[in-house]
Amino acid sequence: MDETVGTTLHTTVLVMVAALAAWLSGLPTLFPSLGPSAFVLAMFPRSEASNAQRVIGGHAIGVAAGLLAYWLSGANGSMIITAEPGSIAGLRLAGSGVIAIALTVGGMLTTDLRHPPACATTLIVALGLLSTPLEGALILAAVVVMVAAHRLLLWTERIGGVGPGTS
Repeated sequence: MDETVGTTLHTTVLVMVAALAAWLSGLPTLFPSLGPSAFVLAMFPRSEASNAQRVIGGHAIGVAAGLLAYWLSGANGSMIITAEPGSIAGLRLAGSGVIAIALTVGGMLTTDLRHPPACATTLIVALGLLSTPLEGALILAAVVVMVAAHRLLLWTERIGGVGPGTS
């Protein structure tokens, strides 16, 4: 299979798993940072960038940092609701985002669990879009399921002899 077609299909299937879970459960298991993670997994299927520990660990750090930043900043609400210019509420959310990025990048570098899409996850949490511990757990569950789906795709591609990384 052509690499462009294979990578496109692989990425699409990974996101489709989360989309189906969101549709069937009504839970927020499809969120923006899954797209870049799915692309990394599909584009570099057997590289260090697609290491399950790195992908899941990076998102776990992002969720934890986002929750901590949201709590530390005293933010309540979400960036999707327009704050008054110069307001304390807007400052708290903006500060939460900055703190979350600092904690996430520092945490990923310290633990060698670098996964750039986790920086989007931390902003999703820190800016109040999915900012409860339950929502953080759902984010991680969705990432784990996506990584499992990725591994299943690699296994089936290896058995069938088609797909990224097969000759």
